[in-house]
Amino acid sequence: MRYQIIFAICIIFLQCFIYIFNRTLSWLYLQNASPVCRKIFTLSTYLAANSIILLTVSRIYPMFRTSAFILAFLLFASFVSLACVAIYFIFRKQKVKPKLHRTLAWFYPVGLISLIGLSVYNAYTPQVIHYQITLDKPFKPLRIGMASDFHLGRLFGGKQLDKLAEIMNEQKVDIILLPGDIMDDNIRAYVAEKMRPHLAKLHAPLGVYATLGNHDFFGQQQAIANEIRQAGITVLMDQAVQVDNRFVLIGRNDDLFKARPKTKDIINRLNTHLPIFLLDHRPTEIMAHSTLPIDIQVSGHAHKGQIFPANLITKVLYRLDYGYEKIGNGHFFVTSGYGFWGIPMRLGSQSEVFIIDVKGKE
Repeated sequence: MRYQIIFAICIIFLQCFIYIFNRTLSWLYLQNASPVCRKIFTLSTYLAANSIILLTVSRIYPMFRTSAFILAFLLFASFVSLACVAIYFIFRKQKVKPKLHRTLAWFYPVGLISLIGLSVYNAYTPQVIHYQITLDKPFKPLRIGMASDFHLGRLFGGKQLDKLAEIMNEQKVDIILLPGDIMDDNIRAYVAEKMRPHLAKLHAPLGVYATLGNHDFFGQQQAIANEIRQAGITVLMDQAVQVDNRFVLIGRNDDLFKARPKTKDIINRLNTHLPIFLLDHRPTEIMAHSTLPIDIQVSGHAHKGQIFPANLITKVLYRLDYGYEKIGNGHFFVTSGYGFWGIPMRLGSQSEVFIIDVKGKE
C-alpha cells in the first residue's frame, strides 16, 4: 500500500513537471507559434512521457532507463524553470524586458545542460568519507573500507572497479565490506565486458566480503554469487564467519529471499563476547537490530534517493536512510552507494566509499 501511494504521488508530480516544461517552452520559445501548434506540442509531450512511464510500470514494454531519464530530465527542467521565473520577477520592473527574455532563453538550456552534467559527474566521481567510532568492547584498531550498490552493467563496470581498488589501496584498509547490489539484475554485462579481473583487484589483509542485495536476487543469485566468489570475494548468504579471531562477520541475504532466518536466530549461535559486524543490504531492520548485540551494521540500498528530492522519500521509508548513527550500543552505517541504479545521474548525492576507523574501549 505504501509503495502504491508513492507511485500515485510520482504520477501526479510527473504531470506537474510536464506542465512546467510546456509552459516554459511556450513562454521562452513558442510565443509566436500558432495556438494549434502549441496544443499539438503540449499534447504530444503528455502522451509520449505518460505512455513510456505506464508501459514500463505495467511491464507491458518495460523501458526502465528511458523512464528514469525522462523523469530526471523533466525534474531538472523544472528546477531551471523555477530559476528563470525567479530571475524574471527580480528584474521584471526594470526596462530591459526584451533583453531579459533573450537572456532567459539562453539561460534555460545552459542551466539544464549544467544540471545534467553535474549529475553525471556525481555518478562517476567517487568521494571518500571517513568515520571514527569506538566500540564498547576491547578491540584492536581496524580500518574498514565499505562500498555498496555497484549495479555492475553496461554503464558501470571495469573502469569504476579499478578506481575502487585504487581507493581501497590508498586508504590502506584492513578489510573490505560490500553490502549488496553488486550486479544489476544479472551477469550478462559482467561476463560480456570481462569484469572479473577488475573485481578481483579488490584486496585487503583480512579479506573482502560481500552479501547479496535485492538486484542480486532477481533470479540469478546463484550465478551472481559464483561470479563474485571466483573474483576472490567471500559471499555470506545468511552466514557468519570469525575473522582473525577478533570479530564475527554476518552477511544477510536481501529480504527478497523469503526463507532467510531472523538475525537474532543467527546471533544466538555465535560468541557474542567478540564484536559482531553485520552486512545487511537494506536498512529496514535497523531498530530491531539495535536491540541485538550487533556492534556495527553496514547497509546501502537507499542511494540517498540518488536524485533530489527522492531523498525526502527515503527519509520517510527508513529510520536511517543515509550516513551514520549510533543507536543503542550499535553503530549503523548506510551509504548512498558507489554506483547508481538505472541512469548515471546523481543530484544531491554522490558516488562514495566509506572508510570506517574502529577502535575499542580502553
